[in-house]
Amino acid sequence: KRSAPPPASYFLHTCKPHDCRHNSSCSGAPPPGHSMLSTLLLSVVLAAIIGLTVCGNVVVFLAVGVSRKLRSVTNCFIVSLAVTDLLLGLLVLPFSAVQELNGDWPFGATFCNIYISLDVMLCTASILNLFIISLDRYFAVTAPLRYSALVTPGRVAAVITLIWAVSLMVSFLPIHLGWNTPDFSVQNKGRGDPQDECRFELNRGYVLVDAFGTFYLPLAVMCATYYRIFKIAREQAKRINIATSCCAAAASSSSPLAAHGPPPAVREHKATVTLAAVLGAFIVCWFPYFTLFTIMGLREGSVPKTAYTIVLWLGYVNSAINPILYAALNRDFRNAYGRLLRCR
Repeated sequence: KRSAPPPASYFLHTCKPHDCRHNSSCSGAPPPGHSMLSTLLLSVVLAAIIGLTVCGNVVVFLAVGVSRKLRSVTNCFIVSLAVTDLLLGLLVLPFSAVQELNGDWPFGATFCNIYISLDVMLCTASILNLFIISLDRYFAVTAPLRYSALVTPGRVAAVITLIWAVSLMVSFLPIHLGWNTPDFSVQNKGRGDPQDECRFELNRGYVLVDAFGTFYLPLAVMCATYYRIFKIAREQAKRINIATSCCAAAASSSSPLAAHGPPPAVREHKATVTLAAVLGAFIVCWFPYFTLFTIMGLREGSVPKTAYTIVLWLGYVNSAINPILYAALNRDFRNAYGRLLRCR
C-alpha cells in the first residue's frame, strides 16, 4: 500500500538528507555530513532555545508564587501560556533537536506519531492562549467597568479547557486516526514506511482546518483587537497631555519658576512599543511556518530542508520569548523577577 514513493503532498516533519530519495516534498538537501564546527554551532543554538524556553517559563511560575499581586484571574491566561510553552520545551524541543542533529528518527514509528501530536497540540495551545490574552486585554481596555463581570474565574476555566480541547482535536485525534493523510491511513505505520523517518503527512482538508482555524483567523482577530487597543491608548494619552499642558500653562502664568511646555507623550509611546513588540513577535515567529505549511498542503511542490528547519524553529522561538513579552512588560511581573534575581 505504501511501497510506492509518496506523493508530493506528503509533509516531512523534519526533512533529512536521505529522505529525498523517498519523498518528493524535500529538495535541495545539504551535502552528506556536516562539519564539526557547523554541528557545534547548531547544537549551541538549539540548546539555547530549549534552555530559554524552559527557564523563562519556570521563572513565570516562580514569579506568580512569590507575588500575591500576580495571583489574579487575569494572569490565569499568562500561567496557562507558561504551562503550554514549558511542556513544549520539555516534551517536544529535545526530540526535535536530536532529530535535527542526528539526521534521522531513532525512536520508532509509534513514538513518532506521539511526538508529532504533542508538537501540534502544544504549538496550537500556545497560539490560542496568545489569542485569548489579546481578547482579555481588549475587554480590559474597552469595558473596564464591566471587566470583572465579564472575566470571571468560571469563564476563565471554561476558556482554558476549550483551548486544550481544540488543541487535542487538531492533533492526537486526526493523527492517530489517519484523518491528516492523503489516503486516510495512520502515518509512519504502513508496510513500506521507513522506520528511521518521522513524517507528518497532510491532506488539503486537514491543512485548511488547522491553518485557518488555529492561526489565520486568530491572527486576524489579534490584529483587530490590538489596533483597537492602540487607538484607545493613543486617545487617552492625548487627553492626558492636553490636561497636563493646561495645568502647566496655568502654573507658569501664576509662578515664573514653574516649568512650562507640554511633556512628551510617554504613555502613547509605551503603548505603541508594547503592542508592536507583542504582535510583531507573533507574526514574525509563526507566519512563515504556517505559510509554508499551507502551501505544502494545498499544492504540489518541493520544500528545501534548510527553509523548513528555519521556519520550524522560528515558531519554537516564540515560546522562548513569550515570558518576556507577556510577563516582563508587566510592572508586577518585573518586580517579582527582581525579587527572584535577588533571591528575596
